[in-house]
Amino acid sequence: MLEPSQIRPVVIAALAEDAPSGDVTSQVFVPADARATADVVAREPGVVAGVQVLEVVFAEVDPAVEVALHVSDGARFDTGDVLATVSGPARAILRGERIALNLLQRMSGIATLTAEHVAAVAHTGARVVDTRKTTPGLRVLERHAVRCGGGHNHRFSLSDAVMAKDNHLALTRDVTAAIRAARAQIPHTMHLEVEVDDLSQIEPVLAGGVDTIMLDNFTLDDLRTGVELVAGRAIVEASGGVRLDTIGAIAETGVDVISVGALTHGVRALDLGLDLRIEGG
Repeated sequence: MLEPSQIRPVVIAALAEDAPSGDVTSQVFVPADARATADVVAREPGVVAGVQVLEVVFAEVDPAVEVALHVSDGARFDTGDVLATVSGPARAILRGERIALNLLQRMSGIATLTAEHVAAVAHTGARVVDTRKTTPGLRVLERHAVRCGGGHNHRFSLSDAVMAKDNHLALTRDVTAAIRAARAQIPHTMHLEVEVDDLSQIEPVLAGGVDTIMLDNFTLDDLRTGVELVAGRAIVEASGGVRLDTIGAIAETGVDVISVGALTHGVRALDLGLDLRIEGG
C-alpha cells in the first residue's frame, strides 16, 4: 500500500504544472458556489491501481471534496464499472480531474499489463518483475502498480543492490576477480547480480560468487542451457526483449525471474472517464 507521503510530491508537482495560475476556464464558466458529483467510470476492463491517488489529488485541491472508493487496488473491473465517486465544489473537481485521471489511467494500465504477463507464466515457477525503465518522478507509483497486477519489483534504485551489466564488465579484465572484490566491499546483506550475454561468461561469473545471474537476450535454447549450467548455484534471471507473446516460452526454460521493461515504459493508459453531474440534477 502506498503512503500519502509518497503520492503527494508527485501530485503537487503535477497540479502546479497543470494550472500554475489557476483553472481560468472553470473560473469564468462555473459559479463559485456550484457543487457537483462525478463518477470515475471504466470505459474498458482492467485491473485497478492508484485509487489512493484520487484521494490525495482532491484533498490537495480542496479538502471539501469527498472521495468514495468503490474498489481497492488490484481488483479487476469491467466496462461500465464505477471505480469511485467524487463530490463537492464543482470547480475543485474540475481542477483535479485531469491529474487524477492521468495517474489512475497510467497506473491501471501498468497493473493490467502486468496481470497479463503474470497469467502467461502462471503454469511455471517464474516470477515477473519490473525494471528501472520507469517514468522519471513516477517510479514509486508505477512500481506500486506492478505489484497491483501481481508482479514483483526489481531493485528500486542504483543504491539498492550491486548489478553489474555489460558496460561495467567491459571495464574489467578479470570478471571473477572483480566480482570477488565487489563482494568484499559491500554489506553481507546486499544483493549482487551480474548480467551476461554469452554462455561462456556463466562459469567465470559464478566463480566470483553472485546471488543472481542475468541471461540477457538469450535464445530459448541458450536459456535452457544456461539454467542447466547454473544448476541452482544462483538465481537465474532472463531479460531483454520480453513480450507478452514470448514470456510463456521463456518461463518454460526454467528461469527463476523474468524482468520486463515494457511493464512501465511501453504501457498504454487505460480508458477511464470522469462523468460529472450537478448535485440534485
